[in-house]
Amino acid sequence: MKSIAIYPGTFDPFTNGHLDIVKRAAAIFDKVVVAVLINGAKKPIFSVEERVSQLKECLKPFANVEVESFDGLLADYMTKRNINVAIRGLRAVSDLEYEFQIAHTNRMLKKDMETVFLMPSAKYTYLTSTIVREVYSHGGRIKDMLPENVERELIRVYGG
Repeated sequence: MKSIAIYPGTFDPFTNGHLDIVKRAAAIFDKVVVAVLINGAKKPIFSVEERVSQLKECLKPFANVEVESFDGLLADYMTKRNINVAIRGLRAVSDLEYEFQIAHTNRMLKKDMETVFLMPSAKYTYLTSTIVREVYSHGGRIKDMLPENVERELIRVYGG
């Protein structure tokens, strides 16, 4: 039986920390679906289509990883795709309470769902999409925070 997991997120922008989690998940599971959330409550830098395209480009080296987008509840999407394992990254203890709430809520919605928490490399424990946006908006250096193609797109869209 093939092991399949989903790694959901807004990924706006997709960081090297996200990439590190994908690498780890791809080494554990036969297939990993990176699912870009369409979240109307957030004001993204990139459109869903742009994020999917960026992720497809930087995840090409992983034959067992696919990228798509979804809208609505993760539990519903996982049921539709017949996937029972969700991947979540934990950077620090501060992430734990929120992620546990989400994991337990998802399990209430989808009884057979499991959440696997993966820690990124220590050098990415501080890195969030919010921090990248903040640093970039003030002219700070983002070179080691994003995959090259995502950094290029950020500079193309918003100037260097």
